[in-house]
Amino acid sequence: MVSRMTLRPVLTALALVLGAVFAPGIGVLGSGATEAHAVTKLTHAQATARFSSSGITWSSSGGCSNRNVATCTSFDQLNLATAQGAQTLKSATGCALNITGGTEIGHASGTYSHWNGYKLDYGKSTCLTNYIHSAFSYIGLRGDGAPQYQSGSGNIYADEGNHWDVLYYNCGGC
Repeated sequence: MVSRMTLRPVLTALALVLGAVFAPGIGVLGSGATEAHAVTKLTHAQATARFSSSGITWSSSGGCSNRNVATCTSFDQLNLATAQGAQTLKSATGCALNITGGTEIGHASGTYSHWNGYKLDYGKSTCLTNYIHSAFSYIGLRGDGAPQYQSGSGNIYADEGNHWDVLYYNCGGC
């Protein structure tokens, strides 16, 4: 017969092992930094409040915020970590940041897409470009030829010519 004194350490060890195996991004079921996990989504109003409080501006060619119109700039369904990443970037660079693309239709699809809340586009500025080139590591060209830079936290900054396309896996050290 198994006593309580013997059973408790065995169950504790089992719980620790199962916790490690099934924890997101860890163990045999996790696939590392590129695995998508449940994220906190923001409304357009919540995101713009965050951006305003950090001195980040945004604009759209259509002067609108409807997620279903490509000429709008929307933040509906933006990931909290993406908004925090923009705030971290603003704080780290001291540069003026203007967001020109959010979660609206018209961008490339995929798991880590604008539509799914992982990306923001920023208008180009000398300040921002110089910061990215000096603080982040060049990691080569993206499939479409855009030069890419990776921050220490793993976020990817792609130079698309007239703007920076930024993929936020996390908040960038917020």
